[in-house]
Amino acid sequence: MVLALAFACTPKEKTLGELNPAAPGFDSLNSDPDAIQLADSIMAAMGGRENWDKTRFISWNFFGRRDLTWDKHTGRVRIESPSDSSIYLVNINTGEGRVKLHGVELTEADTVKKLLERAKSIWINDSYWLTMPFKLKDTGVTLKYLGEDTLKNDRYNILQLTFSNVGNTPENKYQLYVDLKDKMIKHWAYFNDAKKDTASFIRPWDNYQKYGNVLLSADRSDNGGPKNVKVSETLPDKLFTDF
Repeated sequence: MVLALAFACTPKEKTLGELNPAAPGFDSLNSDPDAIQLADSIMAAMGGRENWDKTRFISWNFFGRRDLTWDKHTGRVRIESPSDSSIYLVNINTGEGRVKLHGVELTEADTVKKLLERAKSIWINDSYWLTMPFKLKDTGVTLKYLGEDTLKNDRYNILQLTFSNVGNTPENKYQLYVDLKDKMIKHWAYFNDAKKDTASFIRPWDNYQKYGNVLLSADRSDNGGPKNVKVSETLPDKLFTDF
């Protein structure tokens, strides 16, 4: 009897879907079950939702153009662009922040507001190139499983993402080439118009390395995308408040 009671009280193991709940506004109604299951498998392969949620500070360089540091828990972002000696200190959740351009801090309210909006757009674009596998069940996303296909003599599961009223370019579409065995994204196809059948580009999503407790793809084989990636548990607060 005691053994039976102990067995009955054993907590049920959570499914991949339960471990990776969708963001509010994820289009679960129009996303098919196979696509959602594949997205959950990708999250697990990357280190899991719990480890991703605990990851706090991420810094990287985007295509050699600028350096970004993101406090994932508070929404604070620092962006430094050498080309125009600009520094943006923006909170992507509140829209508040400061801007320094050509070595001078700007104070005119409308100008600062406009540039902080630009900073958020930069972050949306640049962070997607690094963290996209963790955003498959985000607000406004619809997922479709397109079956298997071949690219460069390898077979992949194809996961399609479309968007509704989110981000800078909701008209875009992505198709992800997911390894049949390890469930990792190996290539991504970008369509600037979801109605098009021909991709604007297909690029590798490779060279995975462990940063903290998650896997990220950087220093890719096509020499594009994020470089100099670092994940930190602590950073000086002044990095997000002072120029």
